[in-house]
Amino acid sequence: MFIQDLRNDFYRQLVGKRILIIVNYDIDAICASRILQALFKYDHMLYTVVPIMGVTGLRRAYGEHQGDVKYVVLVNCGGCVDIVELLQPAEDVTFFICDSHRPFDVCNIYSDRQVCILGDASLEENIPAFETIFYDSDGEEDDDQEEDDQEDGENEEENDQNDSGAGESDQEEGGSRPPRKNKLSRLEQHEQRVLKQRARRQWESERDRIMFEYTQFSYYGRSTALLVFELAWKLSKDNMDLLWWAIVGITEQLLLGKIESGAYTLELEQIQSHVSRLTNKTNDQNTMSASKICFENDLHLVLYRHWPVTESMRYSRYASCQLKLWTLRGEKRLHELLLEMGLPLVHARQTYGAMDLVLRKEFYSMVERLAEKYDIPDIVYGTFTLSYGYRSRYAAADYVYALLAIMESVKKHKTPEDCFLEASDALSRQHKQLLAAGIDQAKLLHAAVFRQVQSSLEARQVHSAGSFFYYVLQEEHAFFSYPYALCLLARFLLRGHVATSRARQAPDLPLIATCPLDAVNGMCLLVGIAPVREDSPRNFFGKAFEQAAQKSGVSLLQDFFEPAVVQLRQSDLTRFLDALTVLLT
Repeated sequence: MFIQDLRNDFYRQLVGKRILIIVNYDIDAICASRILQALFKYDHMLYTVVPIMGVTGLRRAYGEHQGDVKYVVLVNCGGCVDIVELLQPAEDVTFFICDSHRPFDVCNIYSDRQVCILGDASLEENIPAFETIFYDSDGEEDDDQEEDDQEDGENEEENDQNDSGAGESDQEEGGSRPPRKNKLSRLEQHEQRVLKQRARRQWESERDRIMFEYTQFSYYGRSTALLVFELAWKLSKDNMDLLWWAIVGITEQLLLGKIESGAYTLELEQIQSHVSRLTNKTNDQNTMSASKICFENDLHLVLYRHWPVTESMRYSRYASCQLKLWTLRGEKRLHELLLEMGLPLVHARQTYGAMDLVLRKEFYSMVERLAEKYDIPDIVYGTFTLSYGYRSRYAAADYVYALLAIMESVKKHKTPEDCFLEASDALSRQHKQLLAAGIDQAKLLHAAVFRQVQSSLEARQVHSAGSFFYYVLQEEHAFFSYPYALCLLARFLLRGHVATSRARQAPDLPLIATCPLDAVNGMCLLVGIAPVREDSPRNFFGKAFEQAAQKSGVSLLQDFFEPAVVQLRQSDLTRFLDALTVLLT
């Protein structure tokens, strides 16, 4: 069931209790968990935080930590699976779900008490009515019981007719039997049963249609970090740090294509009001420790404040694909742009912080002035920057890219749990060195993505299957064997291929990208990316993958909470793609 009054129905239910917080492995979830932890620490509440990467991890985390815990908070996980069926909890355990994944599982929505979804049901789309998806089996059992009783009555009557005369005299002495109801003949009972079965089949067929339409697309709702920040605001426990973490959470949704730019823009006004309120509220006059959040129009250029301008433009997906910077002609066009901007090449190749102060101040206006001419009109967007001290100034996108690189830096000596904790610590101003290290790792990641896109496009490794493009990485890669990095590569590759393709239908076709995951066991990672031209970031691949696996007999592991990211055996890849081609044609 949905709960809207988070202060009374959620937070106050947890005060004084021991809580298990299970957090999905994504930036929005990390930001939301940090805000929750700050609130729980404020009220001296006992809690355990466990990061997970999928359904298997969720089941294992709950099994290991259930103990005496009666309250479980699921952050960006659990909303799209039947949580009671999956975890088989005791009846007195309550789950609170804060999840931006959509659509929610209907069993979670219609749970009476045990599963509580944080949010407003009126904002959710096309939730099926209860009676259309849940069948009243009790009524059917009662009807069957009546039919059985009638049959038993008929059998008794037959036996009575075959009894001796003595039996008849006994019956007369004992009084007459009570009158029976009007009984149906055997033929009428059979017809009634057939009609009920037919109605049941029609109802099941209609339910399957409704459920398919409801679960056909996977998409994202409102940022969980922003939802939890609003709880902190209602509790009067918000501050600049919590607001900044909420901003990072929603910025991640925008940069990774989880929400439309329109949905992001609608949230900006409300965030700006929070910024103004907290700025006026703070009494910290020490410039070295005071934090300041400002709204400003910025550029869709990756880490450009921490990188040379030429590198940032080359490695930014939008600018690079619009200018085709992996080609000689594109490189020449970039030099023309810099020349017309009045930015000398010697400065453009320096780190942004080392550029001339006048050029730095004018850089944004230079790019904005020429954006239309060079076909990069969407390079400008509204965002927030964080300043503290004299030199530290970061855009929300800088935090997103840094945290993403930290989370993808899993190695033999560094587990996903270690990366999760490091990314969580990097949000704090006290761990500035972790953020700096994350920015350096992010540079390596984006440079690797660009090089892979360049070599793949030059070698024409993006193939068409008629209804979609597919791209197969043949060897295990240090970066792309992880879901987020492979998604970054796939989105860059699809936009780059569309920019260079002459096919008219190219902008309307999605892309499937795959990379070896575990060479020893022969497993590979596969992601599906929505077409470039689609305004809505809804993704149909989750359902399509499931149906293709059923038709081809391929064993598919849909363990991630993102349905469009799956694992399968490399030996089954060709058969799976063939089935998907037939399905989508």
